[in-house]
Amino acid sequence: MPEKTYAPLSDLSTPPALSLARKTVTVLFFLAISLALWWSYDVVSVGSTPARVYTYVPASASAQEILRRCNSFNARPDPSVLASLGPKRTISDRYDPGKQNMSYLITNATIFTGMKNEDGSVKIITGSDLLMTNGLIRAIGRDVPRDLLSVIDSRKLSVIRANGSWVTPGLVDVNSQLGVFSSPPLRASNDFDSKKGPILPWLRSIDGLHTRDNNFELAMAAGTTSAQILPGSSNSIGGEAFVVKLRRTAEGSAVSMIVDPPHGLNSTRGKGLDQEEPMRWRHLMQSCSEKTRRYGNRMDMMWSLRSAYHEARLVMQAQDAFCAKAETGIWDDSRAQVPDDFQWDLLLDVLRGKVKVTSDCSEAIDLDNMIRLSNEFGFPLDIFLHASEAYLVPALVNGSDAGTPAIALLSTGYHHSRESYRGSEFAPAILASRNFSVIMTTDGLIVNSRQLIDEARKAYHFGLSEDLALASVTSAPAKALGLGYRIGVLEEGYDADVVMWDSHPLQLGASPVHVWIDGMRQIPLIKESGRSTYSSGTISGVEESVDPDETRQNAPGQPSYEKETRETLNWDGLPPLMGLPEESRVVFRNVKEVWKKGRDKIEESFLADKETLGTVIVENGKITCVGTSEDCALVPSNERTVDIDLQGGSISPGLLTFGSPVGLEEIDSESSTSDGDLLDALSVNIPNIFNDVGGMIRAFDALVFDTRHARMAYRFGVTTATSSLSKPHQLYKNDDRMIWGLSTTFRTAASHVLEPGATIQTDTALHVRITRPRFDLNGPPAVSVSSQLAALRRLLYGWESRDTDTGLWFRKAAEGVIPLIVEVESADIMASLILLRHEVDGKIGGQMRMVFIGATESWLLAKEIGQARIGVILTSLKPVATKWDERRILPGPPLTNQTALGMLLDAGVSVGIGVQHPQAVMETRFQLSQVLHEIGASLSPREVYGLATTNLEKILGVKGIEPESADLVAFAGGSAFNLSSKVVAVISPQRGLVDLL
Repeated sequence: MPEKTYAPLSDLSTPPALSLARKTVTVLFFLAISLALWWSYDVVSVGSTPARVYTYVPASASAQEILRRCNSFNARPDPSVLASLGPKRTISDRYDPGKQNMSYLITNATIFTGMKNEDGSVKIITGSDLLMTNGLIRAIGRDVPRDLLSVIDSRKLSVIRANGSWVTPGLVDVNSQLGVFSSPPLRASNDFDSKKGPILPWLRSIDGLHTRDNNFELAMAAGTTSAQILPGSSNSIGGEAFVVKLRRTAEGSAVSMIVDPPHGLNSTRGKGLDQEEPMRWRHLMQSCSEKTRRYGNRMDMMWSLRSAYHEARLVMQAQDAFCAKAETGIWDDSRAQVPDDFQWDLLLDVLRGKVKVTSDCSEAIDLDNMIRLSNEFGFPLDIFLHASEAYLVPALVNGSDAGTPAIALLSTGYHHSRESYRGSEFAPAILASRNFSVIMTTDGLIVNSRQLIDEARKAYHFGLSEDLALASVTSAPAKALGLGYRIGVLEEGYDADVVMWDSHPLQLGASPVHVWIDGMRQIPLIKESGRSTYSSGTISGVEESVDPDETRQNAPGQPSYEKETRETLNWDGLPPLMGLPEESRVVFRNVKEVWKKGRDKIEESFLADKETLGTVIVENGKITCVGTSEDCALVPSNERTVDIDLQGGSISPGLLTFGSPVGLEEIDSESSTSDGDLLDALSVNIPNIFNDVGGMIRAFDALVFDTRHARMAYRFGVTTATSSLSKPHQLYKNDDRMIWGLSTTFRTAASHVLEPGATIQTDTALHVRITRPRFDLNGPPAVSVSSQLAALRRLLYGWESRDTDTGLWFRKAAEGVIPLIVEVESADIMASLILLRHEVDGKIGGQMRMVFIGATESWLLAKEIGQARIGVILTSLKPVATKWDERRILPGPPLTNQTALGMLLDAGVSVGIGVQHPQAVMETRFQLSQVLHEIGASLSPREVYGLATTNLEKILGVKGIEPESADLVAFAGGSAFNLSSKVVAVISPQRGLVDLL
């Protein structure tokens, strides 16, 4: 009998018959694969998993369909093909014509394109025009082709004369929870984290995206136009992420917001790839951070990842074996089965190189684990998120066989967790110097979506170049996400996501004046029947003009941190932070300005003229001369003299911080480094040993000196701190107790409590918190607002014996002996507190010194707060509603002309500014700079400076900082408000020395 031959599968409409032996071998092969998959599925601990689903291709299916299915397995997005799409497009797939003009011509702009020049620098075009139409950028350059303009209806073309204003691509955030963690947060809309297990690749963030999240508008107003929406980072694999535009579409669906929907999102799975449509990237979120420890330690985490990828690899191998036989014509006509497993679909695509993988890993050990995992299973890592130690181990990060990932991180905000403890503000510049792609990003509740451009500004201040700082929030994240062919860059054929700024984008306080997404103007907001929260009018003009601030159109100067960067690397991320004390004579030369602390305000001591800078002589920590070089000529002496060139800098009083537990803990996430849990008098009975119904506590008893937070604050000009044991809002932690005890005031440079001058005031103010129950509350039932106010009324009325600490201190607060600091956000609760204050004053006959801290909604009662003589300390200048009590924020420019701070000041309220988190204390002067540029017309620079010095001292009742003994901070290269300046020394009259930093 002649040997049987088989025709190629592509030539057959039905599979040929197999011999009995070959059938038997085939059946045994697939049985073995099925058993292996079943066994590994049962033993891996992946939490609750959906039922296994196989795809069957019946015998009636065409051979061509089967081959297309097999071909689709190894088809992957082709960057060159995707890049070629731009020039071919004349209309965007997201084009959504409406009532507003849909074509815009920007003239005479300074355009940061995001495109690279031949020398590697980023192309910036001055005096350029940009044309947007049909949702695309159609022309960019100094002369827009007339043929493009001729086909546009002049009535639907808006011309915007930029007059040199900066124009950039829309900002791109790779770490966003917009929509899945909605604002204001409610339990029913919290779809960020799943607790169903460590491995959840079948989840999709798009399924939890709430399109009415108020934060979309806030982010757009800060220039952000696209964001990668991540599923929970508390899971080793959180699920599939999606990159969306922040513009709500006419359709209103979450899917319609996706930049490039991946194949199969809205179609039947199992079909072959449509050859006419290039394949798009999918996105995966996986994590190896501290958050995953709810499912075990690092060994548990890595096993869960390896076992999941092992299962996916078994399915992939079965698919490849099936397709290899199918393509050679070996076919079973009884029943054709394509091996598949629906729950591992995303991981299959990861292994086949179709997915952009974002890994939330910070420490070197986690970076190493993830790189070994990627090498073991042969998939690329595209972004390391929050990689705080990446700058310390560049060779390790370069160890991925599939290429070097981009590094996405914050500029500051470290030392609050074990994994961020070695993080550094110099990391972006260090990484860039070693040719890593650097991406600046945000961090949920700590650094909100409005602050993305601020992260680029701070990275620039600490050494990242101007073009890389701007690229870090535009082209770099777009490229890392696989979307660099349509967003993150201004070029013909790209999506018309464009931002026009009132100043250079890297200037502190710079704000967008126009934001377009898909060629549709989003900022200023267009009022359309409730679609916009803050808009009060409609933009309808066909010709507009922007008047930029001419003095702020260049990038600010950049101070040198070479010494600090070198020390950071030499000390493996933990350089010594103490200054070098100098008790001999110190001469500061080329001084432009000297401010000193008065009794109630900041006073000017010296201002140099335009031609001659001044000199300041300090001996034994005290200023002995201020004036010109002739006024302060040195008398010949054998005494050692240290000369410091301030390069046109300034000297001003040390700053005061309030609102965070700085000095009361070392690492927030490590309970062993903090004071521990406090007793809540409204939830539990205070032990008899206290003999005090309220369990009154003193922050002074819990002071921890020489923490990195305190030392960092000192190095950035914050020489004094008032801290209470009140903790800022944290997810899933019961920290809504009412009584937080007494705050204390101390010097941030002190080494221990017994050091002379370490403590300025042992008991500064009495602290309480009045708030509604949080949506994410765990633990005992929350105490109602009415119960909290009733308890506060009873305590202030003096019904608790003054033989107890609680009775004694609340009586002092009622009589005005000590300020009563109330952490409160809701205007309704503030109104109740104002009435309560009047009641207590009438009953006790005192003048209670009540202060609101946080006070997000205080602008609604600005007049009433001013009349009641209640002070306010704002802890967020770019507010986002993280609780229901904060839902009525006043966001400020460009959404509203006014800010909460401005309205309070106009109403005569005594205002100070603070921060919520210890890692943000070092940024106090950056916040002051933002205030200066937002409301500088109504406040002088010295008055702005008072918001974190004399104003704050007066509101808090801090009494131990005398003008003669107050620390002074020397800034080189400018004033405290300038991004170009840095702190080089602290003059300490009380300690009789100058700390050289």
